[in-house]
Amino acid sequence: MLQPAKKAILLMNLGSPDSTKVKDVRKYLNEFLMDGRVIDIPFIARALLVRGIIVPFRAPKSAEAYKTVWTDEGSPLIVFTKQLRQSLQQKIEEPVAVAMRYGSPSPAAAFDQLLQQHPGLEEVVLVPLYPHYAMSSYETAVVYAEEQYAQQAYPFKLSVLKPFYNNPDYIHALAANIEPWLAKDYDHILFSYHGIPERHIRKSDTTGCHCLKVTNCCETDSPAHATCYRHQVFTTTRLVTEKLGLPKNKFSISFQSRLGKGWLQPFTDIRLEEMPKEGIKKLLVVCPAFVSDCLETLEEIDMRGRESFMQAGGESYSMIPCLNTHPLWVDALAKWIGEYKTGNRQIISSIEK
Repeated sequence: MLQPAKKAILLMNLGSPDSTKVKDVRKYLNEFLMDGRVIDIPFIARALLVRGIIVPFRAPKSAEAYKTVWTDEGSPLIVFTKQLRQSLQQKIEEPVAVAMRYGSPSPAAAFDQLLQQHPGLEEVVLVPLYPHYAMSSYETAVVYAEEQYAQQAYPFKLSVLKPFYNNPDYIHALAANIEPWLAKDYDHILFSYHGIPERHIRKSDTTGCHCLKVTNCCETDSPAHATCYRHQVFTTTRLVTEKLGLPKNKFSISFQSRLGKGWLQPFTDIRLEEMPKEGIKKLLVVCPAFVSDCLETLEEIDMRGRESFMQAGGESYSMIPCLNTHPLWVDALAKWIGEYKTGNRQIISSIEK
């Protein structure tokens, strides 16, 4: 007979529309883009921009894009996250659930389900599936889960996993995921990270005087690095390329999915058009900001990115899949959860009522 669970794990990812219908994509985009940590302007201006301009124009196009990657089981991101849950559940005894920042299931729905199944639950460990800290990804996911937790009289405490951008287990898994692709004949590897506005970097600077203000700010030690997306993606790239033994002239960094001006550069779409003219004809692309393949990797990078690169004169183009359910990635999660039982420093906060 199984013992009642005292601790549970909640994997939290970005989310997806319920279907490829325009109305469902419109609903999803409204929820996503009305998040003040994604588009951080005053509410009225944000509502006019999102509901009046962006969503009416973008929803039909996004619906068509989703159709190109949708599976029989649904959205790739949802499917891969559920598969990760299943793989992790086989490694640990604690029950594992899934929640999304946008769309369903919500953290509250996951909390309720876990409590219903395990009435004696004493703690839920939230695992945001974002390697790097950004106010528009990791931060908003954690705040949203904490807000839903605070609205109910849940009898368990809530703990949260740190961003793991420099964790040796994550770096090991990421390098192992990339390594088989290095056997291909390639000229260059592009590390394409999700873009964010530069103002988000400045807003997340806990010192108020370091990020994008100090020369070589990402290489100069500062407490600001704990919440600096730019520093963290640079660090991930450095650690994984060192582990793979890649010379510096064989890789570079770019930022994708920009929305508006003032975003981190260089831009992935621009670089894909420029590289063939620079003699880079055979390209590998990897997207370490995502642990699960999704619209931004499968459609933006593997489809549109490939087309841009090849039309610009490229000869071969391969997108390296995200970690998804890579065995070493599943092992890393299981290891962190196991270590937490003995005081793992990866846990940053606990909330208890």
